[in-house]
Amino acid sequence: MFNSIGPTGFILLAVLALLLFGPNKLPELGRAVGRTFREFKEGARDIISDDDTSSRKEQEKAKPLAAETTIAEKPVDKRLPE
Repeated sequence: MFNSIGPTGFILLAVLALLLFGPNKLPELGRAVGRTFREFKEGARDIISDDDTSSRKEQEKAKPLAAETTIAEKPVDKRLPE
């Protein structure tokens, strides 16, 4: 996405932002954008961790069922040979 903009495009965007918001509002805007990205990352991290914990719980529930459905092993003959 940013490969096509280039350095002159970034300079033009910065000049446009200065003209639209002014030099006094620009730091506030940057902080707001930073906070928004941080909250988005935290939310995404929470969703991913929730998915991981729910899949672990499902796996733990499936383990006892899998143990019950396995074929019983033959008893081992522990007698000494004659």
